[in-house]
Amino acid sequence: MAKPESVLRPLDSEAVRLARTLMRTARFGALAVLDASDGSPFVSRVAVASDCDGAPLILVSGLSQHTQALQRDPRCSLLLGEPGKGDALAYPRLSVSCTAQLVSNQADLARVSGRFLRHVPKATLYASLPDFRTYRLQPRGASLNGGFGKAYRLEAADLLTADAFGLATFEASILEHMNDDHADAVSLYAEKLAGQPAGKWSLTGIDPEGIDLAAGDLTARIWFDARIENRHAARTALVDLVAKARGGTSPAAEPHSEE
Repeated sequence: MAKPESVLRPLDSEAVRLARTLMRTARFGALAVLDASDGSPFVSRVAVASDCDGAPLILVSGLSQHTQALQRDPRCSLLLGEPGKGDALAYPRLSVSCTAQLVSNQADLARVSGRFLRHVPKATLYASLPDFRTYRLQPRGASLNGGFGKAYRLEAADLLTADAFGLATFEASILEHMNDDHADAVSLYAEKLAGQPAGKWSLTGIDPEGIDLAAGDLTARIWFDARIENRHAARTALVDLVAKARGGTSPAAEPHSEE
């Protein structure tokens, strides 16, 4: 019997960027676990953010069925991708196979909590409750459907930003400075570079490959032209984005000394 022809396309940079964008911009997803009582599949909707390298983060109650399942068996899958008007199957979605890791180290917890609450601010209503815990969903691989006839298989390395934690120490201060002192630039990023409507936009994350933004129920991702590694490079990249949004270059986009 002839082997069925594969429907998968060769993985390319555009598909990798789409997958990473879906992980970075998602605020909710469908979490599939193995039920703790009998091992049967169980799916629940969860709020989602991303760590510095793009790995999904979830903040969940220890009383919930899906958390109890993860405590018994950390294997899970997370479906990301929000449908819009018309055919829901025409919109891209990403199914990520993961291993859930409880975040307990205080330094790691401070980092992921900050990223989660900036991306999902409504979680502040329950984040401090004693039964809530943060899990990092370490990707093992993923299946990307970018629309009809656009199926791809990705490995963990395709999904994550390598060496992504160098900016973590400075992230909060960079975001606070931009949101407090350069709100006009942040809005410019969203409207001109991400094609989003006008609104009260804020930066919610910065990593070596780009920035994440939010305004109300909307989120957006903007990718840098080149990878950045430190605070000085971050400042230069953010200034360069302003020039790019304005359709030209500016002397202000020249590198500055370290603050």
